[in-house]
Amino acid sequence: MFEQIKLSYDFAALEPHIDELTMQTHYGKHHAAYTNNLNSALEKLPGLAGKSIEDILQNLEAIDDPALRTTVRNNGGGYYNHNLYFDILSPQGGQPPQGKLAEQIEADFGSLEELVKKLTATAASVFGSGWAWLSKDPSGKLVVTSTPNQDNPLMTHGGQLTPILGIDVWEHAYYLKYKNMRADYLKEIFKVIDWNKVAQRYTEA
Repeated sequence: MFEQIKLSYDFAALEPHIDELTMQTHYGKHHAAYTNNLNSALEKLPGLAGKSIEDILQNLEAIDDPALRTTVRNNGGGYYNHNLYFDILSPQGGQPPQGKLAEQIEADFGSLEELVKKLTATAASVFGSGWAWLSKDPSGKLVVTSTPNQDNPLMTHGGQLTPILGIDVWEHAYYLKYKNMRADYLKEIFKVIDWNKVAQRYTEA
């Protein structure tokens, strides 16, 4: 049975960038629902017992039942994506990355500022609901992409991209505070991204 990631900070800790009510709703209702729905679907798929969520999402075609495959895609994606999202947020966020990640950002984008610009533009351009991603490819190169709904690069790039940072641009991630002003949310999100956590994910990917 999959479990939501345990937050290392209080719901109010990301104020004023992400408000307490949004955190309560986003983590306590949306993320919880994805997790519960995923587990319910997997009870009907005993062949997937013991597999990691990464393995499941990279091999969705192994699920023969189309309805169950869609349920696992949507809710498994929602589970995985939100676990990553909440893990890389921190009230001590906003400090620039160090070490190998910093070197790779410099090599691939020229500077952290340019990476932030590209991530922001990618997130802003998502039509409807979806995500912007920073991922690592097998060579160590960093790649910025976007996906619709609760899809992620594990599903869309055949296991060739491992997400290390995800920006949620579903309206439930920002609408209670920022209303329809997604651009305002995107300005603030980088102030609570913990680049140390992103760097750790880069090293482990």
